[in-house]
Amino acid sequence: MRRFFDFLFPPRVDEAALSGVSDDAFLASLAPRLVPETRPATVALFSFGNPAVRAAIHEAKYHGNTRAFTLLALALADYLRDADDVGRRTSYIQLVPVPLSRERQKERGFNQVEEVVRRTARELDITVNTTLLERTRETVSQVSLPREQREENMRGAFIVSPNPAVSGRKRINPSHTYILIDDVITTGATLQAALDALRSGGALHVIPLALAH
Repeated sequence: MRRFFDFLFPPRVDEAALSGVSDDAFLASLAPRLVPETRPATVALFSFGNPAVRAAIHEAKYHGNTRAFTLLALALADYLRDADDVGRRTSYIQLVPVPLSRERQKERGFNQVEEVVRRTARELDITVNTTLLERTRETVSQVSLPREQREENMRGAFIVSPNPAVSGRKRINPSHTYILIDDVITTGATLQAALDALRSGGALHVIPLALAH
């Protein structure tokens, strides 16, 4: 029956690539390393050159593929479960997905990083904060820009959102660790801009993390 439906509605190339990847096989390619494009360096979980990883990133980002969300969330949870900065102190940890612009969020209907992070947070019982950061303006797609213009494009693109509950009260707790998460890091301009915003808002402990590099 599945072959019949595949004949009528051929799966996308990336979608087909993911269908044959088991959870264990995907996790086996997990290879965390520090990427020096940001200050501090970003933890990147996978190589974007890995075909299964690239397929998962594309399917999550452009098609909202549930299987892709699940695989990436499993990998993020697997890493965080053993990370020295997390350990058993989950009440002091907040996962902060890098926000999309309002227009892009409206166009896609979802933020792929947020979808992954929410699944991870449920698995580990860690707080996910999707309202801490907001974009101050629309930015040109980073993909279309040369490397030297990406940092300028993202400068000042994020702020810490005002506290909606109590006027004047800061939303950042300086004793907490904020794990700032994006899907892919290239030059690091987006993560650095978001990281700088958290620091300006009072965060003392920020760990930038990307699913792939």
